[in-house]
Amino acid sequence: MSRLLYVHTGGVGTPERSATPIYLATTAAAMDVEVGIYFTVNGPTLLKKGVAESLIVPKYDGHGAPLRRFIDQALDMGVKFYVCQPSLDLHGLTQEDLIDGVQMIGGAAFNDMALEADQVICF
Repeated sequence: MSRLLYVHTGGVGTPERSATPIYLATTAAAMDVEVGIYFTVNGPTLLKKGVAESLIVPKYDGHGAPLRRFIDQALDMGVKFYVCQPSLDLHGLTQEDLIDGVQMIGGAAFNDMALEADQVICF
């Protein structure tokens, strides 16, 4: 089975960028690809409880959908969500502040995943 690892650095300040890696990861999972998303830098702010429900991903027609819809679809498809421990610290967040289904990892674990992935795609 192929493996993809997405690196998500955008946060609540860039809602137009927030859904793309999550959407692509969900699509990859539907293609029977083993896929994970590593949220780092500002990415962990998207995973704080209550944030994704109120963050609307804009569409060309002026409407949009809550980011939480994209997150739930990804988790339902088996996409693994990982969060960078130092990035949590950067934003004053803890594991308890995050939605369910997110695993906190450090640099060594991320590097192992990146080395094992067939492709690493950064956003």
